[in-house]
Amino acid sequence: MPSVDAAGEFETIRRLLAPLAHPEWGRGLLDDVAVLPSRAGYDLVLTKDSIVEGVHFLAEDPMDTVARKLLRVSLSDLAAKGAEPFGYMLGCFWSTRCGWPEREAFAAGLKHDQTEFGVALMGGDTVNTPGPASFSLTMLGWMPRGRTVGRDGARPGDVVLVTGAIGDGYLGLQAARGMLSLEPERLLVLTDHYRAPVPRMAFAPHIRDLATAAIDVSDGLVADLGHVAAASGVALEVDLGTLPISAAGMAWLDGRVDPQDARIQLATGGDDYEIVFTARAHDEAELHRAAERQHLRLTAIGRVVAGTGVTVRWAENIVDVRRPGWTHD
Repeated sequence: MPSVDAAGEFETIRRLLAPLAHPEWGRGLLDDVAVLPSRAGYDLVLTKDSIVEGVHFLAEDPMDTVARKLLRVSLSDLAAKGAEPFGYMLGCFWSTRCGWPEREAFAAGLKHDQTEFGVALMGGDTVNTPGPASFSLTMLGWMPRGRTVGRDGARPGDVVLVTGAIGDGYLGLQAARGMLSLEPERLLVLTDHYRAPVPRMAFAPHIRDLATAAIDVSDGLVADLGHVAAASGVALEVDLGTLPISAAGMAWLDGRVDPQDARIQLATGGDDYEIVFTARAHDEAELHRAAERQHLRLTAIGRVVAGTGVTVRWAENIVDVRRPGWTHD
């Protein structure tokens, strides 16, 4: 593929990124800054994510899905806080393989998801690099003042719930690498989930109103629950038997010799981008009704107790989980 020289960086901005900019606050990407409005009664919530080729996405992944994954993982962070998305700042570090076709595909992926999730580009930077392609995104959102849901609100007696299914991100990476033997339609579902996970934006208002603590599942369910336990100063007990698993995940499980070990793999694999959260027991029924209205799977997988850390159980036994999830060492 043809390379794009340094002078072409301005052409990349003009042709591909400027059409994605917010018409007012992004200033057409003709300035060095964005000028953001204030919103009375709201906090501005920010989150930042970076993805690197060979670490967070595969070299053979289509560039439109790379862009969509970048946008969606940041939106997932906002959903887990109960926030409403607003816009984003973008950093593109194009490798030598990123010619015009790749850049056009990347911009097309952004355009698709901007429309779907109601966000716009506010500004950023774009450069060439001799290293792997990488991208960074800062997502901005609004939250009613003082109501952002943190990791530190879980209390003994709360229930632990999770949206969607767990393990499809882990299996999706294997599917994208050609390492799974499943029916083609199952492989497609898993690969699509890995490349373009679905942030639970529609459920965000219910997180804001009823969750006591929340986090999105990026590093692995057990690892991310550990972050909640540490921040809240409590212990979380989780039952592998209640782990919500998709139809494709169940098909994979059917071929496993050790169901306990297989479920641990799903619970620690990461890249699911579901929301795992705690809530008061008396709010559980209302949360299930809200999920049902959205045709969203919601599963109670454990409880909050006094103590520290995360205890994982399977068939009444405590499971030793040596690697709770992805680490960024």
